[in-house]
Amino acid sequence: MTENTQMTENPPLDEKLLGLIAGTRQGVLATIAADGRPQLSNVLYVWDAGQRTARISTTVDRVKARNLRRDPRAALHVTGRHFWQFAVAEGTVTLSAVAAEPGDEATSELRVLHAAGERVPDEAGFDRQMIAARRLVIRLHVRHVYGIALDKPPGT
Repeated sequence: MTENTQMTENPPLDEKLLGLIAGTRQGVLATIAADGRPQLSNVLYVWDAGQRTARISTTVDRVKARNLRRDPRAALHVTGRHFWQFAVAEGTVTLSAVAAEPGDEATSELRVLHAAGERVPDEAGFDRQMIAARRLVIRLHVRHVYGIALDKPPGT
């Protein structure tokens, strides 16, 4: 089992668990509802290893965005190849501005996020879609990681 429970200013994070996070784009984002219950959302994300940040596109009116404006704490749960491989990345969130005009900071960041490293062929059209949907970027700044990263399930 691989687990990291340190909570220091710049904590070292377990590389094997970070590898699980970097190895996929699908996860479950946990936020805190107004009444204190956890609220879970399946999300697609892009991992920035250098910044230790998961970026997620959403719309301003989604529950997760409303929760994070009120309480910026969140966790991202990512699964591996089998039940005994998972990582949970915890931290605080910053939210981009809502996409408001072509080429603004929000639409530029959304282009990078949605294109996953490729160039968006129709930037003006893409920007119009992001503005119409009132999209923004959730940036989960990871401070703590825990989980299990067994190479194979027990008993195999």
